[in-house]
Amino acid sequence: MGIWQYIKCLGRGGAVIATMRDVARLAGVSVSTVSHVVNNSRAVSDESRQLVLQAMEELGYRPNTLAQSLRRQKTNTIGMIVPDSANPFFAEVARAIEDTSFAKNYSVILCNSEGNLEKQRAYTNVLIDNLVAGILFVAAGVSTELVEDLRQRRVPLVVVDREVPGVEVDTVMTHHAQGGRLATQHLIDLGHRRIACIAGNSEVSPSAERVTGYQDALSANDLPIDDNLLLKGDFRYESGYQATRQLLCLNSPPTAIFACNDLMAVGCISAATELGVRIPDQLSVVGFDNVRLASFTNPPLTTIAQPIFEIGALATKMLLERIDDLKAPARFKILDTDLCVRYSSGPVPND
Repeated sequence: MGIWQYIKCLGRGGAVIATMRDVARLAGVSVSTVSHVVNNSRAVSDESRQLVLQAMEELGYRPNTLAQSLRRQKTNTIGMIVPDSANPFFAEVARAIEDTSFAKNYSVILCNSEGNLEKQRAYTNVLIDNLVAGILFVAAGVSTELVEDLRQRRVPLVVVDREVPGVEVDTVMTHHAQGGRLATQHLIDLGHRRIACIAGNSEVSPSAERVTGYQDALSANDLPIDDNLLLKGDFRYESGYQATRQLLCLNSPPTAIFACNDLMAVGCISAATELGVRIPDQLSVVGFDNVRLASFTNPPLTTIAQPIFEIGALATKMLLERIDDLKAPARFKILDTDLCVRYSSGPVPND
């Protein structure tokens, strides 16, 4: 079928999918020549290549990527599994991964495990069944068995923002304990002595390490570690809100709160405002992540900045390298955090 016949069909509302044979007929070359141009599998003369490319453009021909993927047993698609796609930190990491992947001609499938280990395993199987080239993985809870299983199955894998103990696997994360120390030391330098901490899920390494940094800073400054000032959250807004209401109802409430992520810190600010506690005049709040939302809270949030774009870009680069070489030694990259001071933290209030 020639180009004018295609146009007539389309004019009648028909949906026509051009084939290599159609491209070859219009270009006046063999089907094998079209295949070599599409797959870049053999040298073709410049004249023939131009004829094929022109015919492809006129016919709107697109290579059958599914068939190509089945032949190669992989696609130009990578999978990403996160525990909470509504969390702006993971959304911003995913954006960095998508931008970096797109520049390398890869697309991204995003899966939300909702922190559920069974759903996490189900999604890994779905991604493998769909022939993804590799997986970027933010573990939900203790996932050592799953990661080891993927490694044994020779699935290219990079673990992001988590440490999976006992498994040699490519990993990109930030120095969470360092960030916890920076946040707490900042509050101590402002004169605070009763500093509370709202932790995240204790089953994931970032939360535990941020709490360790908080406690290390207290100990280094000869301040007591008060269990009443350490509450467990779940990295969501609501848990920061509820924990802050509980802390502010203590007989001796804290003058400062370190929330182990920005979402919980936003919950802190909301609860304090609702109770008539002024920030930072009566209560200082520090978060962790430095998501874009942190600049637009009222007041703008002091927080520990993770290099979010660098995390996503580096993880993608490492995964593409792993796809090319499954036998290379595993790499463990730890990126530094930084203190970003805004207006939610201030000097300890006068008695």
